[in-house]
Amino acid sequence: MNCYRIGCAALAAGVAFAAGPAVAQNVKVGALFGMTGPIANFMPPIVDAAEMAVNEVNAGGGLLDGREMEMVIADTQGVAQGSVDAATKLVNIDNVPIVVGALTSGAAIAAANSVTIPNGVPQLSPTATSPEFSNLDDNDFAFRIVPSDDFQGRVLAKLLLDEGYERVALSYVNNDYGVGIAGTFREAYAAAGGTITSDQIHEPNKNSYRSELASLADGDPQGLVLIAFAGESGITIVRQALENGFFSQFIGTDGMRDNLLIEQIGAENLAGIFFTSPTSPPETTAGAKFEEMYSAAYETTDDKFFIAQTYDAMMLAALAIEKAGSTDRTAVRDALREVASPPGEVIEPGEWAKAKELIAAGQDIDYVGASGPHDFDEKGDVNGVIGHFVLDGESYKEIGVVEP
Repeated sequence: MNCYRIGCAALAAGVAFAAGPAVAQNVKVGALFGMTGPIANFMPPIVDAAEMAVNEVNAGGGLLDGREMEMVIADTQGVAQGSVDAATKLVNIDNVPIVVGALTSGAAIAAANSVTIPNGVPQLSPTATSPEFSNLDDNDFAFRIVPSDDFQGRVLAKLLLDEGYERVALSYVNNDYGVGIAGTFREAYAAAGGTITSDQIHEPNKNSYRSELASLADGDPQGLVLIAFAGESGITIVRQALENGFFSQFIGTDGMRDNLLIEQIGAENLAGIFFTSPTSPPETTAGAKFEEMYSAAYETTDDKFFIAQTYDAMMLAALAIEKAGSTDRTAVRDALREVASPPGEVIEPGEWAKAKELIAAGQDIDYVGASGPHDFDEKGDVNGVIGHFVLDGESYKEIGVVEP
């Protein structure tokens, strides 16, 4: 052995170290999140919810043979191409066995079609609601734990009529999210006797919507139904509608239920506004456990949107890996259905260690999450709950659940 410039003892120690047992790598889980772009204002609490799930897993024994769970966040920018680029990194560079996200419908569909489905990677979105997600040719690799906009559109129609709005104008953003809800809403509202006085699609991120608003205001509508993201077109439309006296009453969907709307328009200018949005079933033990856990870690759940769904998605991803017994992507896909549906012992938020023990013992589990049960149908969809939200002071308040 030539020990030139290196002490022989040190070299021998180095050889012995290299020949020793390999250090187990972390188990990575991809997170396709819109850290920038139209939903950036939603993101800090969503990331907190995902990290809370990861911390719970690691504190309760980790994944598989005790390895650390690691969340790898890739920014979709809330758009299709950004989502494809981010998903490509997660799948081909980080080699994740499952992806949580994307969050906006367009981003989720683009990533699924271009990256996760062709590469056989399960994708689980906590928030993508477009009906088109249900119709993907996905070989059972695309899932979501939020109800389709087919459901929210029907609920929106019923809520408007229940609240006495029989004549409204409709403006919706030109993307998968806006088109999806608008289509179902339009049909359900007309079938139940409502009249849409003017119906227009709009492009996002324009400087002015005044000409569209002037047309929408014709026909004496009682209010404007606005299906959009607040940070993309919604705030501009509301501001210009108020400045020019076109509308004073607004009805929105979950993309508009953004604190940024209150900050930039002012609560005093939004009197009477109300929204539909996916929510959690009321008064469940799973919901109460999540509320306690999240509030202990991050003070409060108030005005933090889709945190329960995100926590649930990250927990389901971890449970699927544990049930599969490996990071094999197809095995993880198959295990996802097993851990999310009966039969099996019910697992709720905060019970990772219990779930790990049951899986190790060969027993079935059924995860019932903070946002409800997640029994996937043949399309990877779940039944869900839509809430009725109003502006209460300087924040939003859920005042009930709406059945279609």
